[in-house]
Amino acid sequence: MAKLPPLNALKAFEAAARHEGFIKASEELHVTRGAISRQIKLLEAHLGAQLFARHAQGVSLTPTGRQLLPVLTEAFNQIATATDRITSDAGELRVICPPGTSMRWLLPKLDRFQDHHPDFRVRLTTDFHAKGGYDSTEADVGFSVTNWPDRPPSLAVEPIFPVVLTPACSADYLRKMNIEKPDDLATCQLLHESKNHADWTAWIAQFAHHAIDPKHGQDFPNLDMATKAAAMGAGIVMADLVLCREELETGTLVTPFPNLTCASPLGEVCLIADQAKWSNPNVTAFRNWVQAEAQQDREHLQRHWGNWK
Repeated sequence: MAKLPPLNALKAFEAAARHEGFIKASEELHVTRGAISRQIKLLEAHLGAQLFARHAQGVSLTPTGRQLLPVLTEAFNQIATATDRITSDAGELRVICPPGTSMRWLLPKLDRFQDHHPDFRVRLTTDFHAKGGYDSTEADVGFSVTNWPDRPPSLAVEPIFPVVLTPACSADYLRKMNIEKPDDLATCQLLHESKNHADWTAWIAQFAHHAIDPKHGQDFPNLDMATKAAAMGAGIVMADLVLCREELETGTLVTPFPNLTCASPLGEVCLIADQAKWSNPNVTAFRNWVQAEAQQDREHLQRHWGNWK
């Protein structure tokens, strides 16, 4: 058998050629731009041919590079198809879910899915999607939000439940800070689930007329940690009415303005998967189960927070 070029070098070239540049390739493969450049130079040395022309504006494929690209793309697609078929036959389902949704929605319910599908092996990755977005080579299906920017058209998207927001804090914090109207939040410690502050920014724009600085307060890695900090009396969190349902129902958190709710600018929680995997029997079974579970949350929102629309 002929000696093949290094696999990492082939992957780096295919991604760079497909994206017509090293930067997006580095984001997709979760490596540095320099690593992409080194792998391609290694491949060029192995082949004894130049694959990219380097110039001030970036890089462009040479005729040799254009000849190699479709061969590699087809080969990688065939490998992905074969491995998908093997994992499907083996009953394995790889799921990626961000920490807040995973800890507060998926994990507490997952035993019920396993009870209905005992032959499935769910391999859950509780993590945020990589900088380049969802990677279909590492997961069969993922949880995300519908308004994710620059999502490739090759991904299927299926909404699960709305993300409805309103501030929430402990009853003691509510009394201590004497919160009676939205502007009173200007003196409160805002608790953020991420550094982008999109949830607070949207709510303040709608109900507080920019009287509050949405960047003020403390940043946390995810909603679960921010919510627990609010329950401890550390400040006030922008609660997701589905993901914070337990705290709201038990009174661990209270809502100062229950009639002032808004939809998240990030859209609804959704399932995403590569179009080629969307009809995979394992993915279909998981999608159907998720939608059945989410129906209860949609009905709860309508019954108890029907004003949110």
